[in-house]
Amino acid sequence: MPHYQARVYVTLKPSILDPQGRTVERALSHLEHDNVSGVRVGKLIELRLSGERAEVEAQLRDITENVLSNPVMEDARWELEEVALEPA
Repeated sequence: MPHYQARVYVTLKPSILDPQGRTVERALSHLEHDNVSGVRVGKLIELRLSGERAEVEAQLRDITENVLSNPVMEDARWELEEVALEPA
């Protein structure tokens, strides 16, 4: 059975205020990194799944949309890569 490594990236939609991003941006400015702007903070979630690729993709889509993100406020995307099973 194939095994996969998934990475799910979740960020606030551009229209949603990102207070954590603003805080990081201000901190960078105070540290004299004045050329940095538009900081947005998000989440990276890593998962391992096994099964047939089409089924795993459907499952990952469901997990991403219904568990790991709030589609009203957040954008989410995922990457899926087949991996070799690590020996025990």
